[in-house]
This record gives sequence, structure tokens and C-alpha cells, in this order.
Amino acid sequence: MLLAVLSGFIFALLLVPFGKVLKGKWSILLSILPLALFIFFLQKIPQVIDGAILERNQWVPQLGINLDFNLDGLSLIFALMITGVGTMVFIYTSYYLKGHVYLDRFFGFLCLFMGAMLGLVLSENLITLFLFWELTSISSFFLIGFNNEDPASRKSALIALSVTGLGGLCLLAAGLVIHGITDSFSIVDMLQSSTMMQDHSFFMAVVCLIFGAAFTKSAQFPFHFWLPGAMKAPTPVSTYLHSATMVKAGIYLLFRLSPAFSGSELWHYSLWCVGGATMVYAAFQTLFRDDLKSILAYSTVSALGILVFLIGLGTEEAMLAGLVFLLVHALYKATLFLMTGIIDHAAHTRNVSELSGLRKVMLPVAVAGFLAALSNAGIPPSFGFIGKDLIYEASLHTGVFPLISTVALVSTNVMLLFAGFLAGVRPFIGPLPTKYKDLQAGSPRLWVPTLILATLCLVIGLAPGLISNSLIAPALVALGIQDYALDLKLWHGFNTVLALSATTIGLGLGLFFLLKPSLNREEQMLKWEKYSPLAFFEGMGSLTFRFSTLWTGMVQNGYLRNYILVILLFLMALIGYGMWGNFHPKIDFTQLLDLTFYETGIMAIMLGAIVFTVFTGSRLTAVAAMGVVGYSLCLLFVFYSAPDLAMTQFAIDTLTVILFVLVLYRLPKYLPFSDSRVRVRDGIVALGFGGMITLLALGVLSDPMVSEVSEYYSANAYKLAKGKNVVNVILVDFRGMDTLVEITVLVIAALGVFGLMKLRLKSRERIR
Repeated sequence: MLLAVLSGFIFALLLVPFGKVLKGKWSILLSILPLALFIFFLQKIPQVIDGAILERNQWVPQLGINLDFNLDGLSLIFALMITGVGTMVFIYTSYYLKGHVYLDRFFGFLCLFMGAMLGLVLSENLITLFLFWELTSISSFFLIGFNNEDPASRKSALIALSVTGLGGLCLLAAGLVIHGITDSFSIVDMLQSSTMMQDHSFFMAVVCLIFGAAFTKSAQFPFHFWLPGAMKAPTPVSTYLHSATMVKAGIYLLFRLSPAFSGSELWHYSLWCVGGATMVYAAFQTLFRDDLKSILAYSTVSALGILVFLIGLGTEEAMLAGLVFLLVHALYKATLFLMTGIIDHAAHTRNVSELSGLRKVMLPVAVAGFLAALSNAGIPPSFGFIGKDLIYEASLHTGVFPLISTVALVSTNVMLLFAGFLAGVRPFIGPLPTKYKDLQAGSPRLWVPTLILATLCLVIGLAPGLISNSLIAPALVALGIQDYALDLKLWHGFNTVLALSATTIGLGLGLFFLLKPSLNREEQMLKWEKYSPLAFFEGMGSLTFRFSTLWTGMVQNGYLRNYILVILLFLMALIGYGMWGNFHPKIDFTQLLDLTFYETGIMAIMLGAIVFTVFTGSRLTAVAAMGVVGYSLCLLFVFYSAPDLAMTQFAIDTLTVILFVLVLYRLPKYLPFSDSRVRVRDGIVALGFGGMITLLALGVLSDPMVSEVSEYYSANAYKLAKGKNVVNVILVDFRGMDTLVEITVLVIAALGVFGLMKLRLKSRERIR
């Protein structure tokens, strides 16, 4: 499984040098990757039925972070959706973006995203799940903003990254808190520690953090706004991300963790409320839209709300309904998105009020749209009919407000039926406008994948046994539901559920025939946008930007003196807070006064040099005086038998003095840039900081010495590093990387100084 996950990343890297070869007609060959992965996971079904497949790969075992993958019934469903729909999208893209100058780059982003999604649903470790979670956000940022010359695309990509990135931080925090409770990052261990989790004082924090991750990723209210905005992406992106992959990541997380949180009222009621509000609100929004992708976007948000709502119900029937509807939605929504792309590609418009009669020129596309709309509406014998029946059955038999739940679901499905027929049927019925008489369905690479997905909506509806025991039953086992009497079929007789389905279909069709698309109605809805969550989010962003600008103007004002002042004051406040009430050094001042003649003389020289540095009117004199202070320290190191340290300090001080002289030589004469009050302030801060450091040093000297580290280096310097000089061995072996970084910093600084010295600006380029 590790190779299956990494294959997407490997292909993305290979497209950098070889992508240009595949930019033409050969780009369809790239669909071999998702197809091969689909077949790989398909042939794992018999093994998964017998039990989950756990693959362990060590990564950072000291921290409990490993590339462990778990293929069970739940992850198998998602893996098949990712690779199956991915295959159709890859084939579709090879023609949809044919001739695009950055086609190879687009496929690279798709491969990267597919690998990240597979890693996310297969991960058995919370930290690796988080890493793949963030990789999906990053790769989707590139996909959504693919048309990077369009400001709207860039803005949509940034909003999507900001919202989902915030959720990623919540997931990381949740993983760390869970590790603190269970002492493990393993998801299996966490699920087995359900009682421990729910009894812990941090349980509420964990649940809220998980909600933050799932709700942002799966576009739940009030974080839903990023998904309609992401419709600025090319149609293959909308199809892949918003039918079967990215937006389902949050749903996967809720499904995966539900066994650990099941039974908690906080878990169930929160999901019930948020999912219910999202599905009704988003379905209502579809009544006011006339852009095909906008209609599909809000209907997607509503469908995601239904899934969250079902997980919130938490019963076995609700979980079954959620798993079936997961597949139902992936098939019909991917079909509708691909169909929309074909129409947009040919007619150059997505305005549903302008489209009609396209069945006469796009018959295969019309058939696909009609089948998808049937499944979306839950009309027999489609797969959607089975899914909708299961949803109503779950709502009727739940203990969480069954009447309210059922009414909310019926209302939502009525509006979703309207949206599905508006997108999948309306463009193809009625007379064909003259301007569209020459349109064509396009290449089979466009409509064949669309028709395949639409046909599956019908085939699985007629033969639900294809997925019943092979996919749904193992997924229920993965959710902790054992020995469930699973019986997926079209006909269950005349009952309340059938009456609810018939009511939904009747009201939905009535709404479709009575309510016509209207630009005026959409404009009326847009007047309320200023009160929307998106407006609030953008307002917070604007407020943050203004505050950052003000703060930067105050602190980062171009004066080095102010920068150092802020740093020193912050350190004084931080260290002073730590010392307050906890600092009780036992200092023997008699030992401090036991000075030799040489030490006293050097201290006098240092004090004199410091006075010269502070009060001199010449930069060069100040630099020379600072050099005297440094050399005096070198002599102290010599007196205390540290010649290596003395030589190092000598080299550093010499280099520093030379560099300062070279730089200051070209500056204008010494000018006072501050008045006496500023200098007094700086002097007080300097004395305060110096005094605090002195107290810290005295406190360290008064504490008993801990020699374990010194003894370790002394005992192992020669044994492990074959060196007799312990200090040298520490620098070049035990702390070799640290030393390398320090050397690199010095080299970069030297190159910078050299560049400044060699810089020769023309008079018009100089700042006046």
C-alpha cells in the first residue's frame, strides 16, 4: 500500500522532466495510473471481507510516528471512489484541457492530490493522517487556482487554503491531545480506548477540535462558503474534489472516529445540529442560482450536510444510509459536474436559463444527465432511490427528534431534486436555440466517462448486490457494527418510507415545473451576502490586515535601535516573569572578590573600552573599543586554561572588527540620530538587561553542577569519534550539523558583505 500511496507523488515528480512529451494526444496514457490503482484496490475486496489489512512501515518510531496503513471496509470504499472517479477525470481532462500550455502541470497536481487523498484514507497513524490532510489542502490550492491569471481564481484558492488549513491545525492539535490521553498516535489504539477518551477531562476539547477539522474540510455551515467559491477551478477539478475526494475527507474523519465517540451526547447532537442546518440552508440556496456549477456546488454542500446529519444520528441504520448515500452522491454528482463541463466547453455558458434543447445535439450527454438526475432525485430504479429510502428509514427510527429529522430531510431532498433536474434535465429539454444548432457532444473522451458514471447509477440500483456484501458490509464492520442484517433492494413494499419517497418526488417535480430560473431572484439573494459567513470571514481578514499594517508601522519602522529595543524589552519581560518569586541564588560574594592582579587589570581595560564605546563621537573609535573588549575576553579564557575557546574568540573578534571597519568606512560622518532622552532610555534598558543577565549567571554559578553530560562526552569522545580533544569532537561530531549550520550562516553573511562592497550603483539608482 505504501507504493500505491507514493505512486501519485512519484508520477507528479516524473511529469517535471517528461511532462511535455505527454501534453498532446498521449496525455490519456496518464489515466493508466488511477486505473491501475483502482484495479489494485478492487482485487483486495476478498481479503478485506475476511478482515482489515494492516501494513506497518517504520518512519519515526521514537516518536510513535510511522507510515502505517490500514485497508478495511471504510478505507476501501474511499480508495475505490478516489481511484475510480479519478480514472474518469484523468480521461476527461486529456481532452477537456487539450492544448493547454500547462496541461502537464495540471496532471502533476492531480497526481499529487490523488496520492495525498489515498494516504489520508489509508493512514493508521494520526500524525501521518494530518500530513496527508495538509497535502490535500496544498495540492487543492494549486488545482483551484490553476487559472492563476484570474484574480477570482487566486482569491478562491486562498480562501479554500485558509479555511481548510485552519482545520488542519485543529486536526494536529486533536492528534496531540489524543496522544496525551492514550499514549499513542495509532487510530486503532484510539478506537479501542473509547471509554478512556470519553471519561477524560479533555474529551470536549478533542471533540471540538475534530469538528473544526471535519467541518472546514467538508464545507459545513458556517465554513461552507469556500466550496462555491472553488467553482472558479476548471471542471475536472470541481468534479474530482467536490464529488468523491477532498470534501469527503471530513466525512471520512467523522466516520472513522465515530466508534470512539459514539454514545456521547456532545458528539451526536452537535453533528445533528450542524449537519441539519447545513443541508437545509445549502439546499435552499439552490433555488436562487442559475449557474450550473453554482447549483451543483450548493447541492454538494447540502449532500455533505446530510452525511454529517446521518453520522450524528449514530444508529446502525443511519450509518448504513450514510455509507450508501456516500456512493450515491459520488456517482451522480461526478456525472453532473462532467456534464456541466461538456456544456460549458461547447456552448461557452453555464447559465441554465439560456440553455435548452441540447439533447438534439448532445444525446449521450443528455442521457447521462437524465440518469444522474434520476439518481439525485431518488426515482426508481436508480441507485439514489435505495439511498433515499435508507435515509428516511434511519430518520424515522432514530431517537434524536425523529419527526423534526424526517421533515428536515424531506424538505432538503425536495429542493435537491429541483437542483438535480435543473442541472441534469433542463439544459436538454425544450426547443434548441439557433445559436446552438452546430454544437456537438465533443470527443468520446468527454462523454464516455460521463456516461459510464451515469450508467453505474442505474446498474447498482437494479443490482445492489454488487456492492452489498463486497463494500457496504465490510464498511459496517469497520464502524464497529457486527452481524448487521444487510438487505439492499429496490422494493420493500408499501410503507411509510415509500410514502415519504413519493412525497419527495411529487413535491420536487412540482417545484421544478413551477419555479423557473431567474436572474432577478439570484440578485435578490445576493443582497443578503453582506450578512453571510463569507462576508464575516473577509471582514476579519481585512481587520487583521489593517491591524498588521498598523503594528508593522509601529514596530518595523526601519530603525535598528527600535528593533533591538523591542527584542530586549520582550526578553526582559519574559525572563523577569520566570525569575519573579522563583529566583533564590545562594551567592558567595567572598569568592567573587577573590581576584588576581591580572584579572583586575583586564577588567579595568574592559570597563575603559566600554566607556569609550558609549561616549565616543567616532564610529571607528567605537569599533576599535569593542575590539578591545573582545580581546580582553580572549585573555580571560587564556588565564582559565581554555586556549581553544580563546583562539576561536580571537578569530571572531578580528573578523568582526574588520567587517565593521570596511562597512562603516563608506558611511557618512557620525551623526546623532537621537536626543538625550532617547539615549538615557537606551542606557536604562541596557543596564537593566545587563543586570538581569548578570543575576542569571550568578544564579547558575550558585547551583550545584550537573556533570552527566560532561561525563558522557569525556567517556565517549575517543570511543565513538576517535578524537582526544573533547571540545573539537563535540563541535564536529556530536554537534556536527549545528556547527555546519553556523558555518553556513557565516558564509552567507560574508557573501552578503562582499556583495555590498562590490555594489556600484548609478547615480539615478541611489536613494536620495
